[in-house]
Amino acid sequence: MLDPATRPLDLLNEPADAADRNGYSVTPRVALIGVHGYGARHLDNLRRLEAIGSARLVAVADPRPPAEGAVDSAVSVYGSVDELLSAGAPPDVVVIAAPIQAHAPAALAAIRAGADVYVEKPPVASMPQYEELLIAAERAGVAVQTGFQSLGSAALDRIDELLASGALGSVRGVSAKGAWVRSRGYFARSRWAGKRTLDGVDVVDGVATNPLAHAVATALRVAGAREASDVATVETDLYRAHDIECDDTSAIRLRTAAGTVVTLALTLCAAEQTRPTVTLHGTQGTAVLYYTDDELEITTAQGTVTEHFSRTNLLENLLEHRTKGVPLLSPLSSSGAFMRVLDAIRLAPPPQPIDSAFVTWQGEGDDAHPVVRDIEDLLQRACLAQATFRELDPGWADAPPSSSLPVVLDGQELGRYRDGATVSPLLSPRPYLHPATTRAGVVVTDHFPADHVWHLGVGVALQDVDGVNFWGGRTYRREEQGYIWRPDHGTVTRTGITRAGDALEETLRWNAPDGSPLLSEARRISWRGVGDTVWALRIEFALTPAVDRPISLGSPGSNGRQGGGYGGFFWRLPRCADVSITTPEAAGEADVHGTVSDWLCWQGLFEGKPASLIFLPDDGATDPWFVRSEGYPGVGLALAWDTAITTTPTAPVARAVTILVADGILDPHAVRSLVAEERQS
Repeated sequence: MLDPATRPLDLLNEPADAADRNGYSVTPRVALIGVHGYGARHLDNLRRLEAIGSARLVAVADPRPPAEGAVDSAVSVYGSVDELLSAGAPPDVVVIAAPIQAHAPAALAAIRAGADVYVEKPPVASMPQYEELLIAAERAGVAVQTGFQSLGSAALDRIDELLASGALGSVRGVSAKGAWVRSRGYFARSRWAGKRTLDGVDVVDGVATNPLAHAVATALRVAGAREASDVATVETDLYRAHDIECDDTSAIRLRTAAGTVVTLALTLCAAEQTRPTVTLHGTQGTAVLYYTDDELEITTAQGTVTEHFSRTNLLENLLEHRTKGVPLLSPLSSSGAFMRVLDAIRLAPPPQPIDSAFVTWQGEGDDAHPVVRDIEDLLQRACLAQATFRELDPGWADAPPSSSLPVVLDGQELGRYRDGATVSPLLSPRPYLHPATTRAGVVVTDHFPADHVWHLGVGVALQDVDGVNFWGGRTYRREEQGYIWRPDHGTVTRTGITRAGDALEETLRWNAPDGSPLLSEARRISWRGVGDTVWALRIEFALTPAVDRPISLGSPGSNGRQGGGYGGFFWRLPRCADVSITTPEAAGEADVHGTVSDWLCWQGLFEGKPASLIFLPDDGATDPWFVRSEGYPGVGLALAWDTAITTTPTAPVARAVTILVADGILDPHAVRSLVAEERQS
């Protein structure tokens, strides 16, 4: 008998799954296209597979020959795919680890030669190439596996089990977060690195399509999106800090045909590289997959458990598909959803450079790498809020949408009033003011903070309007004695707005989840100067039923949560240090929270810069203060502290509050003087 490894070439022309004339099955003959870079890992894997008798490397092709000793002397070496495929009997399997722009022609050539194909990610560089490859593979009757190795993880089956069992509740969304570091040298390693096109050929070597492509593919798999038709829409928001053509920092939001929102927040410009994650956000828990380690962190009401899983090698899976008929774990046909994302990036405008004021370079020479300010926090906010960088508005993203209006005083922009139309439905979309600044430019508002992503700057929000949540996030229910996710989120939409000098007059409609109106609101926002370092913002609103009946306005407090009476006017502050909270009668969060007073003063350091805010409800107001500083910074006036109130067509609920925004830390005398002057104005 002849050992298959030494049999003559003509005997190796048999199909790999056929038996030889002595009854022994023939070991699949494998050719590798590209032996450098990631191709070196495939060489290592092929040595492993040869050692267990699953494959035999017979040829490699690369314009740059392998290093001496990298391949066995019996392995044929060619300079191109065409040379390899025309040299004699075609291999049974072709593994493609060539540059991205070479994937499509190499795969097509291998398919036409009758070989099964393993192609590294991304499979190709455009949707037309992908469709051509699909058709060619189907006609040739060959198998094509895409090298998304994370799709070989048994953790994905576990996530499917969790969904099927209802352990995580309903799906609120899926997100992928990746914070990696790439240096100048990384993009200088080859002509195609970081390119959108090269010599007129598509490459699309950006953060989402190559370095962190596994994050994208895995998130799509978790969301149940495999084929191109499984993706309904794709929104791209692409940026770069490196001097490259492609994106290195991007937020991408897509919606599947089934309605699931998938948010991809990815960067190659982090301070430190961390493990990327794919998270399934459920109404009763979350599953966080650290896909590089096949580690799954499951959090439910019962606590958090961590599970570890095995992974099937995808080339080995392809070989077993040939010999045993096992299903492919990452077939080309299941890369269609990923290709929809890639093609949206390919067809999008070139990524915008990030303002250098927001980028710090670390290291020297080829080892230097950019760090985008606060990028880790931005990635987290994007994932939790299902938001793009443009919507997060960190200062370097594209300009906010035209639906935001500037608050300008003496030629200086002190704020921006947004309609909130692009806010996720889970956060109860509504108009709000952000950013608001002092006259010296200190930002004193926040939106989409990771601790409560439904907190939106300065505005009006309520958690219980006849059972509808217009606050966002989870709803407090008396019967549950806690917060739960419910499909009860309303939307506040603008029906009209006019500017009258230093004021905005707006009409709004508060809509239930089914779109039916519950409330009509008249809102007026005005502003004026108080001094060189102080300006005043005034917010007035009146809530009237949009139906011919009374409407109940409640809060967690009115539903049984002690001290949780928030709802009405609310100002979310950014993180600050050295916080001081005072009223005429009390000081500190614990003593001020839930009290009624003429004014409240908040002072602190915002990113090291001092600022003060004095909140003044109209004379005679009886709404208690809702104030937080320990868990998060925020100030509100509670419409329904522990008892719901009612608005009727003839007696609308109306409130007004003035906020003095000042630079610096004010002494008690200065605070009292400003309050007295405001009360007399």
